[in-house]
Order: sequence, then C-alpha cells, then structure tokens
Amino acid sequence: MLIDRTVPSLLEAFSSADPTPGGGSAAALVGATGCALLAMVAGMPKSRTNAIAEREALDHAHTELMKVRDTLMELIDRDASAYDLVIAAFRKPKATDEEKTERKAAIQDATRVATEIPLETIRVCVAGMREGRAAHTHGNPSAASDVKVGFRLLVAAALSAKDNVEINLGGLTDVTLQASLREESGRLATEAETLHGEVVG
Repeated sequence: MLIDRTVPSLLEAFSSADPTPGGGSAAALVGATGCALLAMVAGMPKSRTNAIAEREALDHAHTELMKVRDTLMELIDRDASAYDLVIAAFRKPKATDEEKTERKAAIQDATRVATEIPLETIRVCVAGMREGRAAHTHGNPSAASDVKVGFRLLVAAALSAKDNVEINLGGLTDVTLQASLREESGRLATEAETLHGEVVG
C-alpha cells in the first residue's frame, strides 16, 4: 500500500512514469497533511483563552479531524486503485461484439468509480475545513500559521481533486450522472474556497 511507504519511497512512486499514483492520490495526501496540522492545533493543551467551552470545541474538532485525516489517507490508495480499474477495463479484449459490449460496460463502471473517488476526496477535505474552523477560532494563537497552512493544503487538495473529477467526467456517457457529479464537485469546491477565505483571507 502506498500509505505504508516511507516518504522518499512514496515520492519516488509519484515521480515514476507509471500512471499511478497520480494527481488524485497526491490530492488526498496533501489533504491528509492539512488535516493533520489542524488536528495538531486542536490537540494543543493551550487554547486561545483556556475557557472550558473552547477546550470542548477543540476536543470535538480534534476527534473529527483525526477521522478525516484517516479517510484521506485511505483515499491515497483508493484513488490509485480506481485508475488501475480504468486501465484494466481499456485492456479488455474487443474481438467480438460480445467482448466489445462487455468492455464498454467495464470502462463506464471503472470511469464512474474513478470519478466518484476524487469527489469523495473533495467532500472529505471540506469536512476537514469545517471542523478546522475550531482550531482557527479557539486554537493557540502561536499556531496561527499552522492553521493557515492546514487550510491552504486542504483547499489545494479539494481543487486538485475537482480537476480529477472534471477530466473523468468526459468519459461518462450517462449525462444525468455526469451533471450530478459536476454540480456536487463545483458546489463543494466553492465551499472549500469560501472556508479558506474565512481563515486565510
């Protein structure tokens, strides 16, 4: 699994000429890093004013941010696996009409999965940014730059995952599904940018 590799080994995998891991996995990795930073700030013993309500808000955010981080870690491998499905589908035999029909269906199924995985990455990044607002509002002021970096990484991850959604949408023949996925990815990307603007400016 990609997530079990050392940092140099993972970067080597991204640097190789192989199509996976690619941009979708990289987006998930960046998002996980952003969430990890926000979780760090939320978990610090000192909050902005050390009020009990702040501590409770930060503890809740920390729990949720760790869940989001772990999901994004899983998406690093899930995105690579999804694209491997697309490659395998295109390699299916097409000598007979039956094989052509089966190949076409397999390509559509694989493309749908390869589109839905980066869409999930966007969803999860936005969830991380929503929870991360507590770190911005109540977190230790000395870690303000860490919060900003966390939000910058999450918005970059969300917008990068949206690029992957967009490029895969072109391979779908179901126009209703295509429109639905495009609408959701656009709406979530807009929310990510708004949340980023609230914290970073």
